[in-house]
Amino acid sequence: MTTDSPRWFKSSYSNNGGNCVEAATNLVASHGVAPVRDSKNPTGPVLDIAAASFVTFVAGVKAGGFDTV
Repeated sequence: MTTDSPRWFKSSYSNNGGNCVEAATNLVASHGVAPVRDSKNPTGPVLDIAAASFVTFVAGVKAGGFDTV
């Protein structure tokens, strides 16, 4: 069973400092996207990231590719 309602979550590494994004990966299988939003503005805009791009981004984060940003 799939749902059209995003189930938002923040990384477990988030320290609640307010500079976080939330993702809703439950829509990847049914819609092919991972919606992303600013956790400080939950009613604001949402970016629908293509599933393959989101996977590449997460892999880059895990590999330390953004440590100097």
